[in-house]
Amino acid sequence: QVQLVESGGGLGQPGGSLRLSCEASGSTFSIHTMGWHRQAPGKERELVARMRNSGSADYTDSVKGRFTISRDNAKNTVYLQMDSLKPEDTAIYYCTAGTYARVYWGQGTQVTVSS
Repeated sequence: QVQLVESGGGLGQPGGSLRLSCEASGSTFSIHTMGWHRQAPGKERELVARMRNSGSADYTDSVKGRFTISRDNAKNTVYLQMDSLKPEDTAIYYCTAGTYARVYWGQGTQVTVSS
């Protein structure tokens, strides 16, 4: 089992920045990918970014050049640096950890971008 605890959400201004953190605990040795998904009101949940143990990363097109995912493997933590925020980034952001058995989800953290 893997447990995920997110932090860092809140209110951000258009053009501003926020940083999300997610710490994994439990069977962290089994994790091969960590990432972030989000779900905006009335929309389906979507992948935002993910990073494999190799360090390679994927981003959804709408955040490329604005968001940066990183991992601190010693701390079993994944980060999402969100810059140049837009109102359409408003969503609940979920941390994910992928193992070969299943994907684990955090409880979610609200990000609201508004002036």
